[in-house]
Amino acid sequence: MPDIHAKLSASGAKKWLSCPGSKALEEMFPDETNEFAEEGTLAHSVGEAKIKYAIKQLNRPKYAQIMQNLKVNRYFNEEMEEYTDGYRDFVIEIYNSYKKEGFAEIDIEQRLDFSQYVPEGFGTGDVVILGNSCIHIIDLKYGKGVKVDAENNPQLKLYALGALSLYDSIYDIEKAYMTIYQPRLDNISTCEINTDVLMKWGNEFVKPRAEEAFNGLGPCVAGSYCDEGFCKARPVCRTYNEQKIAIAEKYEFKQPKTLNKDEISEVLDIADSISKWVTLVKNYALDQALKGEKIPGYKVVEGRSNRQWNAEEHEIINAYMKKADIDDFDSDEYFKALDTIAPRKLKTITELEQALSKTKFNIMLGDFVLKPQGKPTLVNFEDKRPELNTTETAVEDFKDYIREDK
Repeated sequence: MPDIHAKLSASGAKKWLSCPGSKALEEMFPDETNEFAEEGTLAHSVGEAKIKYAIKQLNRPKYAQIMQNLKVNRYFNEEMEEYTDGYRDFVIEIYNSYKKEGFAEIDIEQRLDFSQYVPEGFGTGDVVILGNSCIHIIDLKYGKGVKVDAENNPQLKLYALGALSLYDSIYDIEKAYMTIYQPRLDNISTCEINTDVLMKWGNEFVKPRAEEAFNGLGPCVAGSYCDEGFCKARPVCRTYNEQKIAIAEKYEFKQPKTLNKDEISEVLDIADSISKWVTLVKNYALDQALKGEKIPGYKVVEGRSNRQWNAEEHEIINAYMKKADIDDFDSDEYFKALDTIAPRKLKTITELEQALSKTKFNIMLGDFVLKPQGKPTLVNFEDKRPELNTTETAVEDFKDYIREDK
């Protein structure tokens, strides 16, 4: 799969078309990847290889080598094997249906240029099929967090515009079909649009907003697409935060007993969004504080952590028996006999401490207790824990928790 991305990507089109100012704000933040993105990338690569082999664009040895390399990836599993098989079969079925009508051409992972409507705009169509007087865009969505609909989907419409720019001079294309294939949510969504309507949307709706977004001149407009599109600027975007504050303040002075059922329903609808907003701001503030920025009224301290055993069960039992002067005790034989009665489980540190008393516990088992260093956390200055030296000590001690800019 291509690893180059446009400044105004098709996948983020809903966000920057709705909020042209988001792109300029997001440029303040580094590009990041995560396990979900890496898993999705792998699924696309597996699906691509399977389709190309099915339509004879790959011979058997080449296909076998590609699949061998892909299957060693830590995200590959039986589930992905099954779902990409289904994706391949779906694409081939659509392709064959067009062939039966007299004409069909298929392109896999095709670069699509829609810069006629979006400055420097391009993307990669997972599958592009040309049929009689039509094109069909098929987009694999391997994620299972949000159900994606093809109807009025700006990403698919931009891909369709790119396909028109590529093929319309050769073929007379009157209609575009667009399909989302989302196997892990059992979601297959298809819509259609006449090409003249599509081009009007590109010229009249996309062009002016894309120009604003590209040049950093457009306004910020908050909406559901902020969270759905995982806008990186949410922790600092004033418009987004003012919207959340306004929602929170709406219910600030109302006691639960005064809310009617409709209001309770509305609170439940926004609760998840508010929770995510608070977490975003807290994580951003902590990140900045660890880099030396002062957050008024707050400090970074060592977070709380739970004590852990630092040895195996039989070592702890043997040490206890030895200190308790209990002779001829073999923990391995003890556990072997115990396993025939019930699964063994060493009591927790707290339970043993309560049973023995803190003093006796420390004498008998204190050497086997580990107190891990707590993760850094941002707290109000009223917290009694000492402040960490965020620019020196914390960066070194907690470097595993700090996101590094690339």
